[in-house]
Amino acid sequence: MMSATTTSNQSVDNHAYMTVALSQLREILVKYADPSLLGEDITHEESPVTITSSEPSALDRLCTIFGLSDFERDLLLLCAGVELDASFPILCAAACGNAQRTYPTFGLAMTIFDGMHWGAFTPGGALRRWKLIEVGSGSELMSSPLRIDERILHYLMGIQHLDERLLGIVEPVGATSDLVPSHTQVSEKMTAAWWLEINDFLKLPILQLCGNEVASKRPIAALACHYVGLDLYAIPAYALPTTPNDLKQFKLLWEREVALASCALLIDCDDLEGADAAREGTIAYLCEWMRSPVIITTTERKRSRLRPLLVFDIERPTTKEQYTIWEQALDDTSESINVEVDNLVSQFNLSVPVIQAACSQASVQWRQIEELEATEDFNHLLWDTCRAQARPKLDDLAQRIDCAASWFDLVLPESQVQVLKDVAMQVKQRAKVYERWGFGGKSKRGLGISALFAGVSGTGKTMAAEVVARELRLDLYRIDLSAVVSKYIGETEKNLGRVFDAAELGGVVLLFDEADALFGKRSEVKDSHDRHANVEVSYLLQRMESYRGLSILTTNLKSSLDQAFLRRIRFITQFPFPDSIQRAEIWRRIFPKSTPTEGLDYQKLGQLNVAGGNIRSIALNAAFLAADANDSVTMYYMLQAAKSEYIKLERTLTDTEVKGWV
Repeated sequence: MMSATTTSNQSVDNHAYMTVALSQLREILVKYADPSLLGEDITHEESPVTITSSEPSALDRLCTIFGLSDFERDLLLLCAGVELDASFPILCAAACGNAQRTYPTFGLAMTIFDGMHWGAFTPGGALRRWKLIEVGSGSELMSSPLRIDERILHYLMGIQHLDERLLGIVEPVGATSDLVPSHTQVSEKMTAAWWLEINDFLKLPILQLCGNEVASKRPIAALACHYVGLDLYAIPAYALPTTPNDLKQFKLLWEREVALASCALLIDCDDLEGADAAREGTIAYLCEWMRSPVIITTTERKRSRLRPLLVFDIERPTTKEQYTIWEQALDDTSESINVEVDNLVSQFNLSVPVIQAACSQASVQWRQIEELEATEDFNHLLWDTCRAQARPKLDDLAQRIDCAASWFDLVLPESQVQVLKDVAMQVKQRAKVYERWGFGGKSKRGLGISALFAGVSGTGKTMAAEVVARELRLDLYRIDLSAVVSKYIGETEKNLGRVFDAAELGGVVLLFDEADALFGKRSEVKDSHDRHANVEVSYLLQRMESYRGLSILTTNLKSSLDQAFLRRIRFITQFPFPDSIQRAEIWRRIFPKSTPTEGLDYQKLGQLNVAGGNIRSIALNAAFLAADANDSVTMYYMLQAAKSEYIKLERTLTDTEVKGWV
């Protein structure tokens, strides 16, 4: 890239060259001018100008780039002269013998220049095809005013300035040397693909950067372009023109820019969701037919029919690289703070800018808290900041659950509680076992931690997921299976892929509620639908095994799940229907401390043969009844609420269950 000094010197040299060229052109105009139309000082002699540079002028380079003939060169110079020399309008009028025609025309050029050829005037000629000049309105082509394009005028004066019509939709992407080693290697591979002298850009392969590591794609592409001496500009796919005329103009202007300034175009399709056919057609057309180095960024691969296409999968920085990024980003933190980087790296799979933003935000908040001295407090603050930064966009496929339940709220047999604690323990210790102890280097399969919670409705499966997520200080997302499962082949896998891809940043526990609806027994293959259903299950198993977070599945019917599926789940626990003792304990814990209660007999309440979910519903309804009566919650209101719940369950409330309540 040129320095400011170099660009300035070239501007001076080009100005001197243009001064000499225009002086010579003035002499030609004066020769053909009507003396009666000339001013008194219009023919004064100018001081000689010395040109010191041995480099070709911008005008010479332009003629070489677009293959201009001498006649076309002189015509272009005539149009530039009107913009640069105040005497040229008068000279043009005098040369054509019409005081009103103070502008260049094709007719004037035919009169004063040698080597005239009709191809210079046609739309297919270089001057008009590349929009070096513009033909104004007029009744005749030969007498219509001509004007040099502004971008070309600046170029002739040695100034590189992106065309104004492109400025609003493309933006420069600066190169940086701060890439992690794995991303630098990708840039070097991209460079090798373009390290050829190719005259026809249509033979140059398109470089496609795929994957969900969106933040690193532009820096990787910019570094690759820097290696081969190209300036990179990016355009969002949604900003591409779709109408034929607008698309034609954009293509031409960009190809002209490539010829003038040696640049490459990055088409950013990462945020393009649900694109219409017209926009997809525009992307395909530009990739196939635009004479320019092209880079395209996508989450899913696109195909090219005619032009070579090379795919580079962009992964997030490796675990080791993320560790280094965290340490560098935390350099400004007080030395007294012992940040648990291992835990952050094991849980969150973040890109460089996200890590830097999380550290900056947490540090600012930490400094604002005057009495924060404990090390774990800063770690919690940084952890929660990462949770917020990594929170996925799953609003249309999942529901984020606020995890308010704690171990105290969970009433289960000790064996089931121990399984839940083991799940949380393994998530916490992943960094030590997978990274420092080397288990993660053996194989990438089977590193995901998965759990299956089985039991009838209301036995605490979802609450258990909340408890585990709260223990881990992670967000819990419940997957809406009705939005995931699709009757169209391939759509279910695509939706599942979106769920896992969005969750890969970390900080998320995935809860597939009532999973038997999606993950039932794999059927014997009898037709294409059976075969596809098996593909869906296999895809889910693959993503769960590679997902670095925790995924939890709940089911009411464990027997409906395929045994091959169950073997690949790390933790399986059965949530039993609570007995009377457990139900009494649930009743003791169900009411918040601020709820006014009076005379509640938890042993008698425990005789109600209902699950924990129904217990909560009865307690809540009883609280509303008591609040409406401006009273405390008593056994009387509990009885009224129990009757309503049993009607909902289509069951009969027996005398044994409510004996002695009132």
